[in-house]
Amino acid sequence: MTQDRAALARTIIDANGYLTLATADTDGRPWATPVWFAADRYTDFLWLSRTSTRHSANIAARPQVGIVIFDSAAPIGSGQGVYIEALAEPVPAAQTAAAIAIYSARSVAAGGREWQVSDVAAPAAFRLYRARATAHYLLDDHDSRVPVDPAGTGKAGL
Repeated sequence: MTQDRAALARTIIDANGYLTLATADTDGRPWATPVWFAADRYTDFLWLSRTSTRHSANIAARPQVGIVIFDSAAPIGSGQGVYIEALAEPVPAAQTAAAIAIYSARSVAAGGREWQVSDVAAPAAFRLYRARATAHYLLDDHDSRVPVDPAGTGKAGL
C-alpha cells in the first residue's frame, strides 16, 4: 500500500499545474494563494512571484508553509490531494540557474514561455521561489492524513 500511495502522490503532483500555497504573516494571519509550479524530485516546488505579493512578504517573515495539490474538477467524493509541509524561500542565487531550468522546462512543455535567470534576478519584477518539503501526506479511507514518500527517499512523510 505504501508504494501505491507514493505512486498516487507522484501522479497527482505530475498531473496538476497549480498548487495552493498557505502562508501566514508575523501575527499569524493566514493567506492562501494558487501558484503555477514545477516540481523537482517531488521534494522542491518552484514558482514565480513578485517580492511585493502578500505570500512573498509572508514567506520573508515566516518561511513555514502548507501546500495542497489537487484536481479541483474531480467529482464530489472522488478527489484526492497531496498535502505538504515545507519551508519556503527565494531560490538562492547560486542555485537559480539549475532551478530556473527546471521551471522553464515545465513551462515550455505546458505551452508557456522559456525563462532565464535574467527574468528572475534584479531588476526583474519576478523572483523564483522554492518550497522544500519536510513532509507529504495523502488521505486514507477515513479522511486521516497518512505520511507518504513520493520522492522514494525511504523516509515516510518526505
